[in-house]
Amino acid sequence: MRIKLQLHRILATLVGTSTFLLAHHASAQDFPNKPITIVVGYSAGGGVDQMARILADKLPAGLGQPVVVENKPGVASIIGASYVAKAKPDGYTLIMGVPGPMVFNHVLNAKLPYGPNDFAPIALFGDAPLMILVNANNPAKSVAELVAFSKQNPDKANYGAPSSSFQLMNELFKSKTGARFTHIPYKSTTEGISAVIAGDVTMVMADVGPATTFLQGGRVKALAVTSGERLKDHPTIPTLMELGVDMKVSLWYGLLAPAGTPASIVKRLNEEVGRVIALPEVQKRLASMSVIPLTSSSEEFTKLIATEIPLWKKVAEDNNIKPN
Repeated sequence: MRIKLQLHRILATLVGTSTFLLAHHASAQDFPNKPITIVVGYSAGGGVDQMARILADKLPAGLGQPVVVENKPGVASIIGASYVAKAKPDGYTLIMGVPGPMVFNHVLNAKLPYGPNDFAPIALFGDAPLMILVNANNPAKSVAELVAFSKQNPDKANYGAPSSSFQLMNELFKSKTGARFTHIPYKSTTEGISAVIAGDVTMVMADVGPATTFLQGGRVKALAVTSGERLKDHPTIPTLMELGVDMKVSLWYGLLAPAGTPASIVKRLNEEVGRVIALPEVQKRLASMSVIPLTSSSEEFTKLIATEIPLWKKVAEDNNIKPN
């Protein structure tokens, strides 16, 4: 009797497990069968929001379901990231990720309501390098001359940064060049550029999009870009790498799901993101925003995040920037 009871329990367990696996497989096979939401941890209208809306506009053609954008701004995108990290891992709640919530928040915060392993990276979408800008009347004609000025005038040399993320990038630039700049905080990249124009700060590291607007006005000049190669729209501006500064940084954009999302769903979404990036109209739109189109596997995206977190933690430690 006891043996029969044990066999009955084993069979019940096997049946239950099989039912779960079949249901799980079926849900992945049927994906998607309802609208998908892309969460943006910032306000509407910004660069991250625009990237998400490009995907939301083009993904339905391949997925056969509507894709909507939901803005959950606040606390350095911690609110939006935490929401998605805790969402059901079924592919219907995603986040447009950038280095801020996915990398820098883990460096600059001692405690977060989510961890780096709480997400399943799907695919990179775009890459936004930065420009080193100075006032148009600044006598420095190169990065070398700018660095030399900071060493000779450490009490006068400073940089503007709109967030802790940008502060870390500037501190990396200092450590790579030996420059001596003091950090001056600003609320936005535009404010930082305006401070350069007003003569309140010596330099600013800015997104190419807003930087281009001021460059066209002739009020600032760019000494270098932080990309691996020269930008097509700004071919005369050298990269830091070719100037001998071993530094390549950017603000990437990528789509992520909650950890535990079935691999088949991640793969399907990865393929669809790749399809969208290849569309001529999307390429043109990204170019107009000074964003370089990117494609990647889920594994490559995962490796990027895992590599960047310790890199920036070391930069913070080396420059005595302590987590909040």
